[in-house]
Amino acid sequence: MAPMEAASEVRSIDTGTEELLCRVEERVAVVTLNRPESRNALSVPLKEALHRVFDVLEVDEGVGCVLLTGAGKAFCSGGDTKVMASAGRPPSMEDRQRLLRWEHRLPAKIRALPKPVIVALPGAAAGAGFSLALSADIRIAAESAFLLTSFSRLGLSGDYGGTWLLTQLVGTARAREIYFTNKRVSARECEQLGLVNRVVADDVLQAEAFELARTIAAGPPVAHRFMKANLNRAQEADLRTCLDYEADRMVRGAMTEDYQEAVSAFAEKRPPVFRGR
Repeated sequence: MAPMEAASEVRSIDTGTEELLCRVEERVAVVTLNRPESRNALSVPLKEALHRVFDVLEVDEGVGCVLLTGAGKAFCSGGDTKVMASAGRPPSMEDRQRLLRWEHRLPAKIRALPKPVIVALPGAAAGAGFSLALSADIRIAAESAFLLTSFSRLGLSGDYGGTWLLTQLVGTARAREIYFTNKRVSARECEQLGLVNRVVADDVLQAEAFELARTIAAGPPVAHRFMKANLNRAQEADLRTCLDYEADRMVRGAMTEDYQEAVSAFAEKRPPVFRGR
């Protein structure tokens, strides 16, 4: 593995469309949904670009943390209902199921990404945007932000893993209330429920989120990869299985150069410089 890039380097990643922007700064990949005129609704080009960019970021050794956000005053309003309405019904149920299977790889990809993912919510996260926000590891919300399932008003049951993700975060009773009532959950209530990690003033959201992402990105990549896998497994496996995996990853981690660097840095009373190997 090549040494980590200089922290001061800023570079852009071509997403293939202006609807999605991506830059890497201080080992943080800032991914921005860029359709503010539609509250960052998920068009086909935007969904395709999200799939591509997360594939790139997964193997990009210069990225230690991903910060996903939205341009303008919303995070994401979900599917582009205007386009869906004009397109009419899909040709067949099989075609629709095939499309959804492809779309559903995105929240699974974000959750499984071997790097921490932070979502910064400048405003509404609704429908599929709600689910995408929940698939991240950490969420920071602006005061004016809110979460909304929005499916029941469209006569739909929900997608993008939202029912599973929400149940994991708040428990089944709360999750059912939020889905059945289409309740608009304010930023402060989200914080109380554990749906967001913190709420900050609107005008400092991006700075606060980037600072957290920068701090995490400076950490040990191998340990973070193992850590995220352990935390994901804790939601799905029994204690004995989790203990076995933790033991294995601890041994593997102790064999890395990053571990040796951390030990040396501690003894020398200086910050460690991790290289991901």
